[in-house]
Amino acid sequence: MSSSDDLVPNDSSHKALYDDLERRREEAATGGGEERIERQHEKDKLTARERLDILLDDGSFEELGTFVRHQETDFGLDDHRPYGDGVVTGYGTIHGRLVYVFSQDFTVYGGSLGRAHADKIVNVMEKALENGAPVIGLNDSGGARIQEGVKSLGGYADIFKLNTDASGVIPQISAIMGPCAGGAVYSPAITDFTFMVEDSSYMFVTGPNVVKTVTQEDVTAEELGGARTHATKSGVSHVTCSNDVDCLHRIRELMRYLPQNCEEDPPAVPREEVESNLDPDRLDTLVPDEPNQPYDMRDVIEQIADAGDFFEIQPDFGENLLTGFSRVGGRPVGIVANQPAVLAGVLDIDSSIKGARFVRFCDAFNIPLLVFEDVPGFLPGTDQEWNGVIKHGAKLLYAFCEATVPRITVITRKAYGGAYDVMNSKHIGGDLNFAWPTAEVAVMGPKSAVEIIYRDELNEAEDPEAAKDDFVEQYRNKFATPYVAAEYGYVDDVIKPSETRKRLIRGFDMLEDKVVNNPPKKHGNLPL
Repeated sequence: MSSSDDLVPNDSSHKALYDDLERRREEAATGGGEERIERQHEKDKLTARERLDILLDDGSFEELGTFVRHQETDFGLDDHRPYGDGVVTGYGTIHGRLVYVFSQDFTVYGGSLGRAHADKIVNVMEKALENGAPVIGLNDSGGARIQEGVKSLGGYADIFKLNTDASGVIPQISAIMGPCAGGAVYSPAITDFTFMVEDSSYMFVTGPNVVKTVTQEDVTAEELGGARTHATKSGVSHVTCSNDVDCLHRIRELMRYLPQNCEEDPPAVPREEVESNLDPDRLDTLVPDEPNQPYDMRDVIEQIADAGDFFEIQPDFGENLLTGFSRVGGRPVGIVANQPAVLAGVLDIDSSIKGARFVRFCDAFNIPLLVFEDVPGFLPGTDQEWNGVIKHGAKLLYAFCEATVPRITVITRKAYGGAYDVMNSKHIGGDLNFAWPTAEVAVMGPKSAVEIIYRDELNEAEDPEAAKDDFVEQYRNKFATPYVAAEYGYVDDVIKPSETRKRLIRGFDMLEDKVVNNPPKKHGNLPL
């Protein structure tokens, strides 16, 4: 028989086990090794783990899949099987709220995606869906791992399917913090918001070398798919950041406006903590007397929103329409606003696509919509017509028609033609529609209308220009005032600009428990 001493744990053997565990954890934490970490730093890029330290609340990160590694035995991959397989995955908190994260490690196989790498990402995405929490991906990858062939392609497809399943259920955010090429670009494209870092990140389906071979075009990676390119030309990027740290801080800022999932409301701030920049004298004189003189709609937003609250989305794309998140009386809202300082605030292809996607996101996640309207119509011309302004403009119209969240519109000046209908008019479901006394609600602008309606009179007039001025004034007084629309109930009230903030706070309070159900269907057919 053994003595009782034999049942006492052997401290030395346990210490060896714990030492081995610590050694393995240290090995996993160093990724591709100190030399490659140093190369990452030389490029002004942080490592995968350093990024998570900044993104998440201090000490909140819990890693999953620390010791996962690839099981390949071909192409020499078995000679080097680093823990983690090039991606750090897990969960933590931002502002005390649960999020799931993955951060690709460029120091391991260039962050390339293989089967094990993909499985780790799939695992956290599935947990995010099951537990109703946002998922944030920090992308820094050379693309599919060539040595694993179709297994890596299958891994991408598994991620794409989960991105699609999660769309409209949980917020999905992608940060491009290095290369993102080939199949790797489609996951970020499906997610809700894409952040890019200037001078160190790029996205493209095919790189400069392939472009040169196929089309004979000479183009750099930055020109083809850099942060500025996707911010200004393609609209693929929603937020452009100066460096890794700025990018991670901006993501944290965005999370202040978003709910955990589609079943929750966005996080509000107690009203007693709210401050305002409202200057009644400035707001009451902000719209110029001259109807064609531009002004910056951001000045209107600054005066009406809670102090300092406007997180703009896609500020450099479709600049004639502003989109972004703000708070009014502590309540998060999504703002869609014509920008009269750019192209007079007309709607065109880019602004329509930009606005439609933003409206649909807000509607999916219970974020009320606030619309500031000063729109002379849709941009005319062959370029717009041939490239489908009708179809793309219909996307914005469709998005507003489909939205069931509380929706309030403020007409600050022009509301002409079909664009009046599109910009959240009462006819398409706007809950409250206010107009300032400076508003002009009409089929078209007075000058264009007069040239059509009074063509014969102008041709016969001794002084056509003087006659036109008289007719324009008559038209403006008879047809283009907000009171005509108010008489029909198309505008709920005409208000002083300085009253707007108070009326919006009360309006959104009134609409807090709004319930609207669209007709039952599998899904609509958005004009893509």
